[in-house]
Amino acid sequence: MPNIKLQSSDGEVFEVDVEVAKCSGTIKTMLEDLGMEDDDEEVVPLPNVNSVIQWATYHKDDPPPPEDEEIKEKRTDDISSWDADFLKVDQGTLFELILAANYLDIKGLLDITCKTVANMIKGKTPEEVRKTFNIKNDFTAAEEEQVRKENEWCEEK
Repeated sequence: MPNIKLQSSDGEVFEVDVEVAKCSGTIKTMLEDLGMEDDDEEVVPLPNVNSVIQWATYHKDDPPPPEDEEIKEKRTDDISSWDADFLKVDQGTLFELILAANYLDIKGLLDITCKTVANMIKGKTPEEVRKTFNIKNDFTAAEEEQVRKENEWCEEK
């Protein structure tokens, strides 16, 4: 199978099956725009390559996600066990994967990483969310009460 060379931000070069690399809309477009052939010796620079390649290799034969987002109900409980294990990483790595998936236009990876973060938030109080993500509360007690009153309509009762 034809390969392409991808270079991580730390300089490491990975030789990857071109079909795996094309899971990224950004790489696919880059290859087309630059007229790069599968056997070119040029190296494509990318962030967080290792984890993205691992995910794309596992999912390379998955059908493309549906284009119309309105037809699919938004769910956060449909993460496969392989993906859940893959995403058992520290928060910094998880957020780097979100940024890389967004930059590389890898919708499936972006979806599962964002769902993972959503699951970290789901069912938590604002204080618990702040603790989970190490967020300092910069509201005064009065400001916080005002925000709660303005948004009480969305509270579960």
